[in-house]
Amino acid sequence: MIAFTQRLLAPQLLRPLFWSLFAFALVMAVLPKPPQTPIDNLGDKFAHMLAFASLTGVAALAWRQASRWAIMLRLALFGAAIEVVQAVPKLHRTSDLRDWLADCAAIALAMLIAQLLIRILPLDEIT
Repeated sequence: MIAFTQRLLAPQLLRPLFWSLFAFALVMAVLPKPPQTPIDNLGDKFAHMLAFASLTGVAALAWRQASRWAIMLRLALFGAAIEVVQAVPKLHRTSDLRDWLADCAAIALAMLIAQLLIRILPLDEIT
């Protein structure tokens, strides 16, 4: 089971996953009319928090040696950039500071959980 966990959480798998999630979040954020998703009923803030918690968790596990503050800062800047882009009138989207605050809250919570997982799971042999 330990070997399976180590392979599943190997940076070689997690880094492409991170960039796929990043691209998906960016596309969904800038599409003028994004497609319906199963989580739409849970609200916009939930979608923001799910996206940024996922990005943070995967980034923290994919780049374990990187500064946690650097990861959180970069993802917070990504969230802020999304809000700036959504302010462009031609996109017919709305920019909302509360969306960015939801992103930041999810980033902080997900990083805390990721750090706990890194301490608990036997990931020492993989970098």
